[in-house]
Amino acid sequence: MDKVARIISISDINVKVLLLEENIHIRDVLFFEKEGKRHRFEVVEIHQDTAYTVPFESVHGIKKGILLEKEEEGLAIQYSDEILGKMFNSYGDLIDSKKIKKPNKKNVYERNITIKEINIKGEELWTGIKVIDFFAPLQKGYKMGLLGGAGVGKTVLIKEIINNVYKKFKSNAVFIGIGERSREGKELYDEMKEDDLLDKMSMVFGQMGENPCSRSKAIYSGLTLAEYLRDQKNQDVLLFIDNIYRFVQAKSEISTELKRIPIENGYPTTMITDISEIEERINSTQNGSITSFQAIYIPADDLTDDAVQAISTHLDGQIVLDRKIAEKGLYPAINVFESHSNAIDPEKVGRKHYELVQETLKYLARYQELEEIIAVLGIDELSEEDKLIFYRARKLRNYFTQPMFVSENYTGLKGKMVDIKDTLKDVEDILNGKYDDTDEGEFLYRGSLNE
Repeated sequence: MDKVARIISISDINVKVLLLEENIHIRDVLFFEKEGKRHRFEVVEIHQDTAYTVPFESVHGIKKGILLEKEEEGLAIQYSDEILGKMFNSYGDLIDSKKIKKPNKKNVYERNITIKEINIKGEELWTGIKVIDFFAPLQKGYKMGLLGGAGVGKTVLIKEIINNVYKKFKSNAVFIGIGERSREGKELYDEMKEDDLLDKMSMVFGQMGENPCSRSKAIYSGLTLAEYLRDQKNQDVLLFIDNIYRFVQAKSEISTELKRIPIENGYPTTMITDISEIEERINSTQNGSITSFQAIYIPADDLTDDAVQAISTHLDGQIVLDRKIAEKGLYPAINVFESHSNAIDPEKVGRKHYELVQETLKYLARYQELEEIIAVLGIDELSEEDKLIFYRARKLRNYFTQPMFVSENYTGLKGKMVDIKDTLKDVEDILNGKYDDTDEGEFLYRGSLNE
């Protein structure tokens, strides 16, 4: 093959090359081979006859003067049914000791969805999880933020959503790990395998210990896998991104190394464009949809951070997991006051659903106020009306717990999926006093109340 460039300067995440041919463009992949290993570099900036490239891996052992060739397919990943049950790195290589029998790769930047293709009238996507379907319902093609620290049940919730949606729609899922610990990736892989979910999904990991190029490319590779399932298999795909903030962080590191002037807080000037490019690919078409759950790291708990705000503008809602709720043994530990969805609108979910959500939130908010009063004065000091609200709110709180299919082995409780019609009827009955004489313990970890 023709030599197209020569390395003239090297730093950890910036390798400058002299171009020997004109036919080189941004996002082209250049490479050389040494001792059976291929070293690759992606072009990120071009100035006349020189280009700045980002190395895929460590630059250890690379010297000036090395001649580079151009990879014809660029950065590409497998594009066939063989993606299921596999774990890839950011560059489309398998990292789980499995094999691809018939390689058929596609460039990860190729797909740009057009306005004509987008279907904004996505149908409801019911998960069978009461608290999500009631307070923060999904529509196909929605982008939902998933906020919550370690140990609050985020992984269990992700697995349950994958399990339930696969059962209902026979749809597969893609998980993208960006800048998270490799140990967490391995744990997730093992847990998915144990719960027989691995063959229903595909995984891409750009791990914390890897360079920013790897962390920034994982999302493009994962999106290409999700697009295969949507466009070629006509599926309603679930896409989990953990953590999308790390994508912005990786882009910032590369931008700093290229000596580009940042905006406030050190973020790159291209941040809005970078995020938009990703989010615009997550959409519904006439053939299928990609519904995403995007975990967002909040730096210094600052919700006004520029990157968090830029991501949030694309979201259709958020699900917030709360440690205080988990500590009470209530799972899924979702904070219903912080969680919301654009679908909670009379024109989307119907007036009955909308009004029941408002009424339930009113009861639960009053319950929190009454808890403080009871702690000081005792329950006997409450009016009869407040006592009713207090007891009904506790029943509602317990009702929104649910036994999960993926945790049956640990809890001994058989998993339940609950139809939204049953959930609405149960909530209405609790609010109307049908269960005033039933002990609140009866509402814990069960499906619908008519069972």
